Amino acid sequence: MKIAHYLRGLCSFGLLLPTLALAAVQDITASFRPDPSSPMVNKFVNTTPESGICPWHIPERCKALGIFSIRTSDITFASNGPIQGGHTDPRKGAMFKVPSAWRDLTVSHVETGKAETVQMRIAGIGGRFDLQGGVDHSVWTRGSLGWLYPNPPCTHTGYTTGTRWLLLWSWIVPSNAGACSMFAREDIPGLIYPVFEYSYELKTPNPLTMDSGLYTGSLSYTMGPGGDFDFGDIMIPNDNVMSFNFTLEVDHHLKVEVPPGGNRVQLEPQGGWQGWLQNGRKPTRLFRDQTVNLWASSQFKMTLECGAPMGNTCSVRNAAGHQVPLELAVTLPPGLSDAGGRPVNRLPLRLDGSGTELFQPSRYIDRKPSTLHFEVQADSVAQMLEQPGSTYNGDVTVIWDSAI
Repeated sequence: MKIAHYLRGLCSFGLLLPTLALAAVQDITASFRPDPSSPMVNKFVNTTPESGICPWHIPERCKALGIFSIRTSDITFASNGPIQGGHTDPRKGAMFKVPSAWRDLTVSHVETGKAETVQMRIAGIGGRFDLQGGVDHSVWTRGSLGWLYPNPPCTHTGYTTGTRWLLLWSWIVPSNAGACSMFAREDIPGLIYPVFEYSYELKTPNPLTMDSGLYTGSLSYTMGPGGDFDFGDIMIPNDNVMSFNFTLEVDHHLKVEVPPGGNRVQLEPQGGWQGWLQNGRKPTRLFRDQTVNLWASSQFKMTLECGAPMGNTCSVRNAAGHQVPLELAVTLPPGLSDAGGRPVNRLPLRLDGSGTELFQPSRYIDRKPSTLHFEVQADSVAQMLEQPGSTYNGDVTVIWDSAI
């Protein structure tokens, strides 16, 4: 018996989509590699470098919320005129409306084109404001305290720092939230945001159903009055589009380990040959259950190859050419199911691959025992007993194949 397993190779290169004119670009990267220490955790790990509120000030809270933050000076906002004290229209002051609702984007495998869906939303907003014209933070209706504890629907992070004329701040934005606004009680001659910060949340596809390799895609948000990032009519951005380029890497594991000597399978009756040799009790079947160890983090199929096919299965034959069918079946460990979601218990292996076209894991299978069942059934055993002194043998190759 020969046992083989195949796993597609990975292409380790990045793919960047063309940048739109007047567009700020942020690369988002994530990867999945099975972790033997946490086989039940089957999620992508966000590998995008972070900055700002999450890594520097509230890492545990961000982890609990499942959000990540980025601080950049590539995107800035500047007022196109003064902010009038006592204004009641949020659009005439410091307003922050961000795309907090979930938005779908498609990522595609760079080789096969297979598509998957990623979801993203903006989950926080912040940055730095600089007051111009000689005024200080007392011009706001609630002073600097309003930037620490914002008006609903935004919620606080507990973070502000700065001087009377400039302030770094950060808020959390709930899903599907509306605009968050700050009002001025006195005139503000000029206002700029030289630092832009945002937090985001991702929903990634199930990596156990994805092929190994790289998936890429892009999502763009408009910026400016009436856009996805809408900071009112006074604050105007230096870019009108913000694009996120996604690269997801999937590095699956498929491995089969055959114990020493397991490649030679000797078929015997139940209880061995002693009943036949000592009591003349004819065996009704010959069989052997061979255990192999399996690692799997992705979908795979199983196929069969034979040295001497017979019908839709393999065979064993003697020196005179007498041939009988050899039936094969497989039992897979818990956590693996067939295409219909059923446990795999003594599922027949056929030359045409029928029934074993797809096995799918619900968790990482880390060196769990799998069993190959070899059997010559009763009718065939009766024929073999009519060939006294014969030795029957055959070659079988069982293939675990991740190329679905």
